[in-house]
Amino acid sequence: MLKTCKAYMKKKILIINTGGTISSVRTPMGFAPLVGHLNTILPELLPLKHADIPDYDIHEYNPLLDSSNMTLNEWNQIGRDITHHYDDYDGFVVLHGTDTMAYTASALSFMLENLAKPVILTGSQIPLTEVRNDAIDNLVSSLWLCAHTELNEVCIYFDNKLMRGNRARKVSAQSMTAFDSPNYPLLANIGIHIKINNDMCLKRPKGKLNLQTLSPHFIANFRLFPGFSTEVIQFILKEPVEGLILETYGSGNAQSNCPKFLKIIADAHSKGVVLVNCTQCLHGQVEMEQYETGYVLFKNGMLSGYDMTPEAAHCKLLYLLSKYANIEDVRKGMQENLRGEVSISKS
Repeated sequence: MLKTCKAYMKKKILIINTGGTISSVRTPMGFAPLVGHLNTILPELLPLKHADIPDYDIHEYNPLLDSSNMTLNEWNQIGRDITHHYDDYDGFVVLHGTDTMAYTASALSFMLENLAKPVILTGSQIPLTEVRNDAIDNLVSSLWLCAHTELNEVCIYFDNKLMRGNRARKVSAQSMTAFDSPNYPLLANIGIHIKINNDMCLKRPKGKLNLQTLSPHFIANFRLFPGFSTEVIQFILKEPVEGLILETYGSGNAQSNCPKFLKIIADAHSKGVVLVNCTQCLHGQVEMEQYETGYVLFKNGMLSGYDMTPEAAHCKLLYLLSKYANIEDVRKGMQENLRGEVSISKS
């Protein structure tokens, strides 16, 4: 469904409404997204009638989704919609539920190759129609940023923070400051004035936009805990699993005094499973050569996730498995900085 709303700017933005809290209304079972609700409300909002707000169209999905119901099928659909309308708009605002927003932003950052326009994901902790809400500012600011900046990447805007999409994580279930970028600076200083940190932003690419859609691949995420059973890891790594994001302690450490565990890791590597080591810590990075308990993972075939978020690592691995048939190309790609998702130099 496409609805046009007139404003006073030459630039035009496509709002892609996938659902989430921002589009929700009260129901007997709690808040739930309602189709058509946003199309009725937005034209009545005074801030959206301001001259600084660009023209915009609304493309609404039906059914709308709570973000907990997002899958790679929806990621592909968002990517297709952006690609299909790419030449018609100056930027894109994707309205999305907060629970899996970091996954969607990460996935889109890899899928949209040579992106040279802003794609900003936003949503809210309180629905737009509630008397107290964070939805209006998140939406208005996202539209403004799309129209008045030269961003060339997928971002998340939330509560006066503009973050690289594949660096963001949801850090609070109830606070308005629901997202943070633990290992990378904010892309803008946002207060009374807005200053884009251009040195932190991705440069404009030279190639044409290309969409790499995602295909189903079996990737597991497992968070270590003291006393975990090696049988669980063994079970997880059975075929047809193609990748494992292992969330380890500290700087990438795991138990080194269990030969069975290390053999399971080594055997999986030899069978072509891509093994990625991400830290459980919110800040910092994996350095497997710092401690013996990390070095043994490196020696048995585990790749460093450096300072990637687990969300970004998962989506990056899914993207690479969808793009390449050769497993060595996948492993090589996991060690490169593709979209600013990791703090290593791009080779």
